[in-house]
Amino acid sequence: MDYIIIGAGPAGLQLGSLLEEAGREYVILEAGPRAGTFFRSHPRHRTLISINKRHCGTDDPELRLRMDWNSLLSDDPSLLFTARNAKYFPDADDMVRYLEEFADARGLNIRYDTTVTEVSTVDGGGFRVTDASGNVYRAPRVVVATGVSKENIAPIPGIEHAETYGTMPVDPADYTDQRVLIIGKGNSAFETADSLVAHAAVIHLAGPHAVKFAWRTHYVGHLRAVNNNFLDTYQLKSQNALLDGDVLGIEKDGDQYVVTFSFVRVNEVVKELRYDRVLSCTGFRFDSGIFAPGNRPALAINDRFPAQTSAWESTNVPGLYFAGTISQVRDFKKSTNGFIHGFRYSVRALHRILESRYHDNPWPHRPLSTDADALTDAVLDRVNRSSALWQLFGFLGDVVAVHDDGTAAYLEEVPIDYLRDGGLPPAATYFTVTLEYGADHDAVDPFDISIDRMAQSADGGALDSRYLHPVVRQYREGVVVAEHHVTENLENEWRAPNHVEPLRAFFAEALAPQPAGAR
Repeated sequence: MDYIIIGAGPAGLQLGSLLEEAGREYVILEAGPRAGTFFRSHPRHRTLISINKRHCGTDDPELRLRMDWNSLLSDDPSLLFTARNAKYFPDADDMVRYLEEFADARGLNIRYDTTVTEVSTVDGGGFRVTDASGNVYRAPRVVVATGVSKENIAPIPGIEHAETYGTMPVDPADYTDQRVLIIGKGNSAFETADSLVAHAAVIHLAGPHAVKFAWRTHYVGHLRAVNNNFLDTYQLKSQNALLDGDVLGIEKDGDQYVVTFSFVRVNEVVKELRYDRVLSCTGFRFDSGIFAPGNRPALAINDRFPAQTSAWESTNVPGLYFAGTISQVRDFKKSTNGFIHGFRYSVRALHRILESRYHDNPWPHRPLSTDADALTDAVLDRVNRSSALWQLFGFLGDVVAVHDDGTAAYLEEVPIDYLRDGGLPPAATYFTVTLEYGADHDAVDPFDISIDRMAQSADGGALDSRYLHPVVRQYREGVVVAEHHVTENLENEWRAPNHVEPLRAFFAEALAPQPAGAR
């Protein structure tokens, strides 16, 4: 056995599919009766916020994945989510059916109804995994793909009086004429509030931080427009409110709850408010309970995720890897590893790392001529088509490795941090190609027409761009020595002379012979 994968959700299935193609020995252990257990109950109100755009004006399968946030990667066009569903925001039950069909169609080695109870290391290396029935599985490597399966409960005195997102009733009629406090300001909190507006008498959403909108930050885990109808009811004075501050405590008083609240924007620093129900909707965290004492992975970001290297390996347990939404520790609230449309590419990158480390298969690459024209054409072809660079913006990049003998290789979809950490074989110089938003892209309202934007006809150097655009960097000895930003544009296409010529000039200068003593 080469690998044990824990969890048959999207990440576990994606990795299993890649291992199956590579002919590796693996098993996926899944606690549920079928694939996709998490989506059988979550999101609680059953509508996904991952877009499913079937009609996007192109037959190019790579470009179509930019607008398809649910499909797993395979060479079988019949296994696309869009082939099964036309809803822009699908139902969670649709995802369950899709994952079941994907697992069956790929013939994956999955053991269902298998609850892992302990993961421990063994002397001499490798892992021992035990399930609830006492069965033992052994492998040199374990990949945990269980997601963030444990609710993240805020440390508030009296929080035990709150109903959690995972256990609260979802029938709006259950809240008729009640005063409801929802703790949290993320999508789960707003999704819950939106479902109650027609029945609850009063709804308050509470949290210490300002609401962040995905359309402004470009982080799709921030509040999505599909969930923000509640804000209308607040600002148009419909008995609902957003409370900015900290919940200091919750006490039960008869049939009601007295909540002590500390405001941050009004003169009443502390105030007591009464509610019929208190709901806790403060997100999720990784559950490390299956690991034996002494074998538990170190945690990060308020202990919500396992700490990981740039290869998604545990920082303190060698051979223990992570895949899926728990891999977002590497780009937390910056890119999209917390979501299927992001981590499907990270799982593919993880598979390539595993193939390189343990099976002597280097990162897939193709030879490339080391002249400015060839590099320019190769880069523009990719940024105009790649779905991986589009979805995992600023995180995954294509790499051009230029060697001392004048040869070059083009490698696709490399984690930039993995390159910086020396994950690839050494080269005289590297060029990285990413799609990125400009600096401080989330600092202004993108709909504010009083804010200037760079002219689309500008020649390169889009350093002040707040829009997605290609960035090419040159590395020597691990240090960035040159950088070029290709001008952004509304169509997200980079083919015009004002894109091509400055990039060609950049490569020509970067490839010119270096003066003696230069880095």
